[in-house]
Amino acid sequence: MKTYVLMLARQFPSYHKRKGQPTDFIQKYKDVEKIHTIRENYELWKKRIDEVNEGIAVLSLRYWSGEPYKSKQIEFDRLGGNDVGIQKLTFQVFSSFNKKIIIPSFDIDEIAKNDGLRKDDFREWFKKADFTKPMAIIHFTSFRY
Repeated sequence: MKTYVLMLARQFPSYHKRKGQPTDFIQKYKDVEKIHTIRENYELWKKRIDEVNEGIAVLSLRYWSGEPYKSKQIEFDRLGGNDVGIQKLTFQVFSSFNKKIIIPSFDIDEIAKNDGLRKDDFREWFKKADFTKPMAIIHFTSFRY
């Protein structure tokens, strides 16, 4: 059976204003406060999640035991069958007075909360994302927008 790995960060990334601080994503996942994660490359993740839902693959949720990419991966959950869902997150991008305005297809406050982040941390986390392409909301529960 195929295994697709989905890493959840234990610390904020180096480009974030809170770099190195704990995200608490693993505990928030266990407490059902982090009910999804967002990834670029919607088409790739759609194919993978469809395979998980068809029962020919599983989703392995992991975190790094130490420094990312330089330490062991620790699996903390494994999802299969219909435990996982996916939704397409799109954006309208406008430029006004030399400022870029980005409007997501769902409520930003709710998306950030369900991703385990405050809205300002969520915006900072995704500041390097390509908003001209759809992103994948990978759900860990039956909740959908």
